[in-house]
Amino acid sequence: MKLGFPILSPLRVPLKQLAVFAIWESEEAVDEFLSTHKLGKVLSEGWHVRLEFIRRWGRVRELEVLGEEKEEQDPLAPVVAVTLARMKLTQVPRFIRWGKPVETLVRDHPGVTLATAAVRFPRTVSTFSVWKSQNDMLDMVHGRGAITNPTRHIDAMEERDRKDFHWEFTTLRFRPLSEHGQWDGRNGFVSGLDSSL
Repeated sequence: MKLGFPILSPLRVPLKQLAVFAIWESEEAVDEFLSTHKLGKVLSEGWHVRLEFIRRWGRVRELEVLGEEKEEQDPLAPVVAVTLARMKLTQVPRFIRWGKPVETLVRDHPGVTLATAAVRFPRTVSTFSVWKSQNDMLDMVHGRGAITNPTRHIDAMEERDRKDFHWEFTTLRFRPLSEHGQWDGRNGFVSGLDSSL
């Protein structure tokens, strides 16, 4: 899903793109999947980043397998944030109203190198963003920085606290380990990592 596009725009949800978020036992298992499995071979032609779990806020039952949180990383190191939300269908209009400004905040933030989202109709939404540093991401979350209307995320979170949009929600933070392939003809989204093609 392309962030910031009008909700009903055909450009917002490119139907021929697939996003996969998976948990693996080992890097060898990932490599084997990408080289031998039918879906893996298709995915190997795209872009992916391998991650180490650091921190969780909220809960989604299927992601409990990520285990315990790690010690915080260097605040100047790159970080990847993933959110997963299962919407209350009656709250979708409110979520759109409060979420659209956050989409553009994240998409246009000077500290983000890649920001996108995925949707599984009718109620599951996930976001994925790569940040130059943990500090950049936290500045966005806390409404700091010399950007237009920096409190959009805080405002949406206060509204969520007032009346929740979701029946399940989590935000996950990861340390990027390696980056592979290309996204729309580009690579190098993670600062300081060598990208393999």
